[in-house]
Amino acid sequence: MACTHAADGSMRTMAVTSTQNIVITLLRVALGVVFVSVSIEKIADASAFAASISGYRIVTGDMALLAGTILPWVELLCGCGLIFGLFVRGSSFLVLIMVTVFTIAVISALWRGLDISCGCYTQDPGAARIGWWKVGENSVFILVSLLVFVRSDVGFSVMHLHAHRSSQSDE
Repeated sequence: MACTHAADGSMRTMAVTSTQNIVITLLRVALGVVFVSVSIEKIADASAFAASISGYRIVTGDMALLAGTILPWVELLCGCGLIFGLFVRGSSFLVLIMVTVFTIAVISALWRGLDISCGCYTQDPGAARIGWWKVGENSVFILVSLLVFVRSDVGFSVMHLHAHRSSQSDE
């Protein structure tokens, strides 16, 4: 195992750093795949997603339709950004914000005793109902998106590939 000297004078194993980069890249891509996959049905039927949003009784009517039309496209773009390593920091930040807001909405609905389906993976009103497990699941997404945001400078990405090629052509 090769060692390197860090800026603070400590020694690090390159294998550990490489493993961390691989793990962060895999988490980033997995998060991206989740967001792309959940966006597809919502894009295909924005009015059904708007009805899911209305079920939370936070926004309704035109605001729910606007959110139901825009949010899935943001999810799709952020998911693609995470998968391909484009604008990783911005994509992970938007995912972090979206999942945090979704989690607050779920907690609010649970506290108010609403018996609704999440609207996250399917727009079928008969789908599984929200519960505290959903808050736990979203907490994992929050942690992963926060990790990717903080460590957006590591792992394979199209942006890093482009920067590497640009630096080689400057030599």
